[in-house]
Amino acid sequence: MKLELRKISKLALCTLCLSVGMGSFVQASNSSVSPESTVISSSDFSAFDKLDPKKDEDNDKLINNVKVFYNPISEQISVTFKLAKVNNISIKVMDALGNEVLGLHNGSLDAGMQSLSFDTQNKLADGFYFVRVSGGSETIVKRISIKN
Repeated sequence: MKLELRKISKLALCTLCLSVGMGSFVQASNSSVSPESTVISSSDFSAFDKLDPKKDEDNDKLINNVKVFYNPISEQISVTFKLAKVNNISIKVMDALGNEVLGLHNGSLDAGMQSLSFDTQNKLADGFYFVRVSGGSETIVKRISIKN
């Protein structure tokens, strides 16, 4: 159902773009300006940027694009994310009950892309865990599995 709605919304957006484009073409052909000389600037598409709610959402967030790999993890956890501004970040491994099992990082990080690696060899038993990245009022949780 979700996939069908996505396809329908993309089709509606394409139809809108085509109808706006054809309207501009008809308007240009009725005037003294030829359609070949019509220039479309990037500012003409700014209205379509507002249709993408994800774009505005990412600008408001402190922590974006959190990825934890390799999954399953055997010896090392690698965490990458984008930090919007300098902030204190806490990265912890939690068990299924929400108990902290392993603290990976707790301190200030600079703004920009962060790529951190942590050794977990023999510190975690096999099973499923959650990596929790917290900063400010935001918390992002990713599920991982451990196989030694």
